[in-house]
Amino acid sequence: MIESLQDYVEGNLSLLAPVERCWQPTDLLPNLTAEGWREEMQRFREQARLLPDDLLVVLVGNMITEEALPNYAIALERVARDPTGATETPWALWLRGWTAEENRHGDLLNAYLRLTGRVDMLAVERTVHHLIHNGFSYGNESDEYAGLIYAAFQERATRLSHGNLARLASGRGESNLAAICRKIAADEARHEVFYTKVVRELFRRDPAGAALAYRGALKKLVAMPGGRMADGRDPDLFAHYSGVVSRVGVYTIRDYAAIIQHLNEAWDLQGLQLVGKAAKAQDYICRQPGRYAELADEIEGRTGETPTARFSWLFDRPS
Repeated sequence: MIESLQDYVEGNLSLLAPVERCWQPTDLLPNLTAEGWREEMQRFREQARLLPDDLLVVLVGNMITEEALPNYAIALERVARDPTGATETPWALWLRGWTAEENRHGDLLNAYLRLTGRVDMLAVERTVHHLIHNGFSYGNESDEYAGLIYAAFQERATRLSHGNLARLASGRGESNLAAICRKIAADEARHEVFYTKVVRELFRRDPAGAALAYRGALKKLVAMPGGRMADGRDPDLFAHYSGVVSRVGVYTIRDYAAIIQHLNEAWDLQGLQLVGKAAKAQDYICRQPGRYAELADEIEGRTGETPTARFSWLFDRPS
């Protein structure tokens, strides 16, 4: 079935931006080759000082997650199948184009953090190293449909996360980071459209199989891509980072519920005519947004009571 989508994928390769028209990290950072680079850097760092520590924690965690791109490319290779590394099939062209676009995100956030001087880059680099070394699993590797469903979900989640961080940074007067996060969010939006359309086509061609795969993905919870991050010191680093992310409102359980609802509508889950196990899966999926919405108050209450943690990224300052 995945192979049969080659023509459909080819018709959506326009969702990749031409390389010559793509932004690059240098476009959004101080020009260190300009004569006035010292003054430009000073203004840049002065704005970065406006960010509170909790937003720095979110930014570092987001950057580390983006830097673990090799893990996600390996996972998608199971679907795209680019055995030579230069295959010209539509799936392979998408995978390499997507990887090239995503690669700029970690590069840009890494450079931003390095230039601000606000975080311990050695601790950050070690965390990136650990995360790539520890690998990534979305939990349903034997099901290629589930891999595409996961990608659709995660692209939307990442878009929301970067977009919300842009809003919060702007509110603090940090326009440089706001512009950076908006650029990244715009890329994620195009990627989200691609995966959402491909899965919609899967539902059209094999509704029962797609519904069962979707249920499988939700049953295990949609794993966050940075879930295996580690800095060699804090055994609960991802939980502490996630707590800050939720507390400041960058990504919450309500967002999780809203993403499921959005995808259910995009894939017309309510309108599918299914029987047997697929119909039970359909019913389960349609109940999930309401279920998580009902749990939101309780979960957010627990998050608000979570004690602060010390982050090696911030020279062990608590957040």
